[in-house]
Amino acid sequence: MRPTRTIVTTTITAAASVLALALTVATAAQAQAAPPPRLGNCDAGQLCLWHNADFTGPRQVHELADTDIESCIALPPGASAASLANRTGRPVTAYQSAECAETGEYRTYPSGSWAPETAYRVRAVKIWER
Repeated sequence: MRPTRTIVTTTITAAASVLALALTVATAAQAQAAPPPRLGNCDAGQLCLWHNADFTGPRQVHELADTDIESCIALPPGASAASLANRTGRPVTAYQSAECAETGEYRTYPSGSWAPETAYRVRAVKIWER
């Protein structure tokens, strides 16, 4: 009966070693995972749009003082945004369409929103009264 006991003990020890190795690899992978994106530079009272995701690339800034409320604000021709921060104190709708058409994708971001990656290229925005 001794050989069977040795085989069982060896099998259990081998399984425990494999499990320990798997946990070590998983922990190391988590430690190397990318950190969350840093928030971009956007001051209170501003709507900031970045060309690239994660608040990178050229940035466009819109402020209430120079923006018509509830009017469609198209980005310059050929420009679009992939991330945004709404610090206007008002809701902002981001449109896939450059004409603020609701036939394309659109989403309203409440004040205080930080979107490191929008679901579509933003080509126009509208700042709402409330």
